[in-house]
Amino acid sequence: MKQFLIIFCVLGVVGCSSPEQPQPPNVVFILTDDQGYGDVGVYGAEDINTPNLDRMAAEGAYFTSYYATQPVCSASRASILTGCYPDRIGIHNAYSPGSEVGLNPEETTLAELLKERGYATGIFGKWHLGDAPKFHPRKHGFDEFYGILYSNDMWPKHPQQGTVFNFPDISLYENETPLRVLEDQTFLTAALTEKAIAFIKKNKENPFFVYLPHPQPHVPLFASEAFQQTQARGLYGDVISEIDWSVRQILSTLKEEGLDENTLVVFSSDNGPWLSYGGHSGSPGIFREGKGTNWEGGHRVPGIVRFPKAIKPNTRIDAAAMGIDWLPTIVELTASNSPVKKIDGKSLVPLLTGKTVQSPHENLFFYYRTNELHAVRHKDWKLYVPHTYRTLNGRKGTNDGFPVPYEMNEIQTAELYDLSKDPEEQENLATTHPEWVEKISKIADSVRLVLGDRLTGTKGSEVRPVGRVD
Repeated sequence: MKQFLIIFCVLGVVGCSSPEQPQPPNVVFILTDDQGYGDVGVYGAEDINTPNLDRMAAEGAYFTSYYATQPVCSASRASILTGCYPDRIGIHNAYSPGSEVGLNPEETTLAELLKERGYATGIFGKWHLGDAPKFHPRKHGFDEFYGILYSNDMWPKHPQQGTVFNFPDISLYENETPLRVLEDQTFLTAALTEKAIAFIKKNKENPFFVYLPHPQPHVPLFASEAFQQTQARGLYGDVISEIDWSVRQILSTLKEEGLDENTLVVFSSDNGPWLSYGGHSGSPGIFREGKGTNWEGGHRVPGIVRFPKAIKPNTRIDAAAMGIDWLPTIVELTASNSPVKKIDGKSLVPLLTGKTVQSPHENLFFYYRTNELHAVRHKDWKLYVPHTYRTLNGRKGTNDGFPVPYEMNEIQTAELYDLSKDPEEQENLATTHPEWVEKISKIADSVRLVLGDRLTGTKGSEVRPVGRVD
């Protein structure tokens, strides 16, 4: 009888008193298109008001040396969702409508990992990782999709339509169904925000992942009427102001639904800004050049993270980080499984939580175009290896905001910059520090063997196949 009572009590403790497992954090990832480092108040913008992004940074963390993985759309987005350098998974440049390639279904995305963990997953915005049916978002782990399949300028109204391009109509999709042809995009930022909010409210009892990749401020620029002619930067500033409003709507919804403390919110851009001028121009801040180049202005973009449960307010992070790092960071915070295949990213949790001020990377690699290595950041040194690149060189863009054709330039000998003292990349130190040129050149050679390099004809031993239409 005594033994029975002991067993009964033990079972009672286990069955009735064990604490419930805490719900893993929700994740909201907000990505803009072609927004520069200098287009947010906390990063120095004086002609665009971004009170909600500034508040998000004040209540969480912001990176001063965060890099988009490549200075172009499809490749950059692939790295966020897979944790890989896009060169590892065969993705380069920006896919046009009707592309025969896309994100390989054999790759594991962040959405798939979180879905496996029990998350509801939704994408509301621009996909741009293949528009063939086998590459659509719901084939890569998302439960819901509302948005467009590629960039908002890939439509018949492009100024080079008929001469350079022959784009079809661009459609707004819900899951796999085209809802309507887009003739005007002024409603889109608000519509995507509303869809994301509805998804949050619908799934508030369970963990969720919201991926909100806005098509703006990629040209052509569109802002709803309430935001037009409100910013000193012109139409570009109006667009950023509406995106800032969108951030407020998301944060307010989380608070109203009691989800604020347990939701990780990330805000960033897929690459630096268009190098056009007038009311259409983004700003790289103090940094050199912009989108489409591997100078700092092409890669270094805003990176703001808010997670009250784990991140202290006003956390400034100067250590270098990259788009490849979001997947392992979110995997760690959500206690999800890591991909089986090799990835390149490292978790940023120690940086975000103040356990270290050191970057998880000793080296970061800057590729562009078709698997062409342009530069290596080694600690605070950045070495540019010989290559060709595009630049606007300060020339004005057209009236509709599209840049005039890029000039081709080339670096024939290595250039070396000390980013700790010269973030503007104005003083080439290659001749005064040949020892660093030699050391980092060897690092460049070693990564070419792994990820390949078109210029040297190196295929890369670890490059995996891109997805192809059957």
